[in-house]
Amino acid sequence: MLLDADDSQLVLVDYQSRLMPSIFESSLVVANAIKLARMAALLEVPVWGTAENPDKLGPNVPEIQAAIAAAGGRTLDKMFFSAVADGLTDLLRPPVRQQPVRGNARSLPKHLQKPAEPEQGRSTIVIAGCEAHVCLMQTALDLLEEEFEVWVVTDACSSRTERNRDAAFDRLAGNGAELVTTEMVAFEWLRTAEHEAFRDVLGLIK
Repeated sequence: MLLDADDSQLVLVDYQSRLMPSIFESSLVVANAIKLARMAALLEVPVWGTAENPDKLGPNVPEIQAAIAAAGGRTLDKMFFSAVADGLTDLLRPPVRQQPVRGNARSLPKHLQKPAEPEQGRSTIVIAGCEAHVCLMQTALDLLEEEFEVWVVTDACSSRTERNRDAAFDRLAGNGAELVTTEMVAFEWLRTAEHEAFRDVLGLIK
């Protein structure tokens, strides 16, 4: 099973200015998150960010916030560790689209009227962020409960300690999340060197 750009959404969790100086390998993690957002923009993959208690932890670092904005994304401010509890699922799933009424359907009893069908959305969530064992993990586990496919980009995630980060990866894999790297995401989204965005994406990861 490979990632499909047309079915993917990217979620970047809590790369916040007052948190990142304490994060293990923070420079690498931030650089890979920026690459993910820029690749997503090139391949028309929706991008979402989250920020935990921004009044205390600050906004996302400027480079990541700029990359999210450049991709046409938005950032969800939250207070729960899991962004799902603060409404992330509502952003990831499109609203129900009302079906047009045809003929004499209005005159039918309600139980005979055809119910509105949910619009088909993107069910694959590519997710990365900090801290891996808290906000990233809780968000990812809740997304799995909501029946999304969850792919965790390991080299764009971290915690204050390596041990906590790795424990999160073990638990996520055990609960059905796929563990990938930034380059794996790039080449699976592209699928072929003949993709029109291949050179631009290659320039980001080289």
